[in-house]
Amino acid sequence: MGEEKKRSSDEALLNLEDRSVEELRQLLDGLYEDEQKVSYRRRVLHGKIDILRAELVRRLKTQRETGGDVVSGHDIERLIEIMSSDLHGVSKYDVAAVDEDDDRDE
Repeated sequence: MGEEKKRSSDEALLNLEDRSVEELRQLLDGLYEDEQKVSYRRRVLHGKIDILRAELVRRLKTQRETGGDVVSGHDIERLIEIMSSDLHGVSKYDVAAVDEDDDRDE
């Protein structure tokens, strides 16, 4: 959603009592549309994640079957980084800072 459209929608929500029934319906329709776009984007991303995860598992299985190490030094370093982060269950990505460029898969 564009910044201007988001700001307009947020401002409209502050003055609901000043809006006509038709304006409220239009706002609601716009928010439903935005929700559908976000939902579609989420499904696309989850599909990509599933594909990448399946490929990684396939490669690690092949690597293990051929006698290679499944866990690398990089994996250990990454695990240490994750375990030592101070996120406490909060995503490191601020979903409020999503750019309009993220709508490219629509």
